[in-house]
Amino acid sequence: MKIKDLPDEDRPREKLRLKGSGSLSDAELLAILLGTGITGINVIALSHNILKMADNNLNELGKKTIQDFKTIQGIGEAKAISIIAALELGRRRKLAESLERKTISGSTDAFAVLQPLIADLPIEQFWCLFLNKANKVLAIEKMFSGGVDSTVVDVRVIIKRALELNATSMIVSHNHPSGNLNPSQHDIVITKKIFEAGKILDIKLLDHLIIANTKFYSFADNELWFQ
Repeated sequence: MKIKDLPDEDRPREKLRLKGSGSLSDAELLAILLGTGITGINVIALSHNILKMADNNLNELGKKTIQDFKTIQGIGEAKAISIIAALELGRRRKLAESLERKTISGSTDAFAVLQPLIADLPIEQFWCLFLNKANKVLAIEKMFSGGVDSTVVDVRVIIKRALELNATSMIVSHNHPSGNLNPSQHDIVITKKIFEAGKILDIKLLDHLIIANTKFYSFADNELWFQ
């Protein structure tokens, strides 16, 4: 069925106007972005095909590239770019909301800040939250970027940056694109190195978060820590 053959209240644009954006499904919102379908596939069906590529998971959809989207019949470069831009806007909105809470009181607060930055990346990245004495965020910075399953971390660079910012504590984090939250032996070793290096200069490492999609592993919460 063509979109124009649907009742007004079931057409995505009219439905949004009448009932608000919250009333639309993910597929209907995508349909508004795409604008049109192709011969034999209306725009809502095309949207469902896109979502199926990511198992109907928007976090997984955010990891897709232009080339990934172009494998879907009816999706060219222009439509692929529109989808990626919309997903990036959503990510930035989520980050802006999380940054309103700039005091970090535990792993959940740190996760709220870091998750929009690294959760849906296809490669590993290592980030740091640098904090002052009141646990207020001084800076949130990407320190290192790696491959699909590892990142090389230079402890000296982290400590140097903490000193430049006059940070008294920090939280480090990296993502696992595989979705596996368990820390590797390398994760444990590098965490201990950062902890010990910071301890010498009175810069406390409060936690190390491993983030995968909407979940996280906290070294501190799991008592995998170094005294």
